Amino acid sequence: MTSSSQDSPFRHERTERDLAPQFVLPLVVRIEKTAPPARTDALETAARAVLVLLSDERALGEGEWARAVRDWQDARIRKVVRRARGAEWRRAETLDGITVTGESAQVRVFPPVPLDGWPGELAKLQVSGTDLDDPGPHPAPDPAGPVLWLNPEVRMSAGKAMAQAGHGAQLAWWELPDALRTAWREAGFPLAVRTADPGLWRELTGGGLPVVRDAGFTEIAPGSCTVVADHPALRTLRRVD
Repeated sequence: MTSSSQDSPFRHERTERDLAPQFVLPLVVRIEKTAPPARTDALETAARAVLVLLSDERALGEGEWARAVRDWQDARIRKVVRRARGAEWRRAETLDGITVTGESAQVRVFPPVPLDGWPGELAKLQVSGTDLDDPGPHPAPDPAGPVLWLNPEVRMSAGKAMAQAGHGAQLAWWELPDALRTAWREAGFPLAVRTADPGLWRELTGGGLPVVRDAGFTEIAPGSCTVVADHPALRTLRRVD
């Protein structure tokens, strides 16, 4: 699977992927009334959560989640972010999944489920209400580290942006060779999420890096470019090619 405009799993045109049974990757972000997470930290934590699940032994080979992950990846690569607090969060933690913690955010990712087959504890959770803020500006990202760049012209709720950041991280993961995947995982999946300025965005989208093109199921127009996955190793691999 690649990130080209011809065969990206995030394209809106109807393809063979739409004929397969559809699955979704559930993510739940903890948003307590008195201590909501910072927006950027929530986005970064969601992206890491996707990578942690993809690299977990339960999702690989003959692992207990492997079939669900394969079925999900054979169809549209959908991710849905819901919010929980208090008892809702505690119930979500009892289900099979992985909790990833950032500086202020906690995100729990679960193995894929059928589009219309969410576990009851998760189906009750709200998708709306994930609007989050950052307490202040963020420093420039480490030029030697992976960055998921957001389109400066597309407005998204925090929940939608978390899903899109997860898509970008997943595309980068797919394109890396095994040795570089291992190195990234062993380092704890460092990454940053930032909004590109318009000039940089034009450069990034024309540079051959993985680009997320949204299917348009929610919030934004079909085919919108939302994220560019700028992993330094991918830049090196393209120079070699």
